[in-house]
Amino acid sequence: MTITPFSTPFTTPRDLLRYAVTRFNAARLFFGHGSSDALDEAAYLILHTLHLPLDKLDPFLDATLLPTEVHQVLAVIERRASERVPAAYITHQAWLGTYAFYVDERVLVPRSFIAELIPESFSPWVADAFDVSNILELCTGSGCLAIMMADAFPNSVVDAIDISSDALAVAARNIGDYHLEGRVNPIASDLYANVPFKKYDLIVSNPPYVNAASMAALPPEYLHEPQIGLAGGDDGMDLVRKIVAGAPDYLTPEGILLVEIGNERDYAEAAFGHLGLTWITTSAGDDMVFMLTAEQLQQQRNHSLSNH
Repeated sequence: MTITPFSTPFTTPRDLLRYAVTRFNAARLFFGHGSSDALDEAAYLILHTLHLPLDKLDPFLDATLLPTEVHQVLAVIERRASERVPAAYITHQAWLGTYAFYVDERVLVPRSFIAELIPESFSPWVADAFDVSNILELCTGSGCLAIMMADAFPNSVVDAIDISSDALAVAARNIGDYHLEGRVNPIASDLYANVPFKKYDLIVSNPPYVNAASMAALPPEYLHEPQIGLAGGDDGMDLVRKIVAGAPDYLTPEGILLVEIGNERDYAEAAFGHLGLTWITTSAGDDMVFMLTAEQLQQQRNHSLSNH
């Protein structure tokens, strides 16, 4: 049946919520961009479209909606279900923790296990957040991690690097929204190629790390995202190798490198296990983020040089 604004049987958010969950489940949508299931995603899209508080569904469940409001919500539900567009691209909003960011198709939808570690200022590996002066974030995308780090390390300047000028335009918008111009600097660079040559207390990256086999099996939702932000080569480690190799040149003697590699721990261990990776605990376990110290990286470089 074709539903028009004035023929719809729906009158309340409760009606629309039930319909959306059924529609999403029937379409077998994938939820990997913030929501955990069809109910969460439906509630978010309905509340956002109606300009209602995102954390207060219950008071409005049985409110009578205008026909035009019902039509607006139905259009959003149908776009999500039929086009398989991530919800964040529909609302132009994504959340990491308590932070909201502007997003569109020029950047990946923000999601990061590193984001969980930032409010604690990477404790205990960083002894004093106030002592951190310079942070380098490689592959910044929308700038979300750089912005969160600027808050967590109040005396720091964050250089936020990306190869994509489109991504940097989105990052600049988010930096402006958080009034962090001058403290978070978006820089166009292919990894270290155009990085200011100075020493950083922290180098942090959530780079493209999806291996080729996994890329071929991605759900349709991920195909709406910039593939340059996902694909990491045969084993997912193409960019990670370059990040690890260049880090000793840019870290202070006490500096650390933090890299997120998602589900690719086996490949990361195969590539870098000899360095003595420290795996940091996140909500997904101990497989998502590894750390290396400047001392470890320099020792490996010295060892490599001595063998040549």
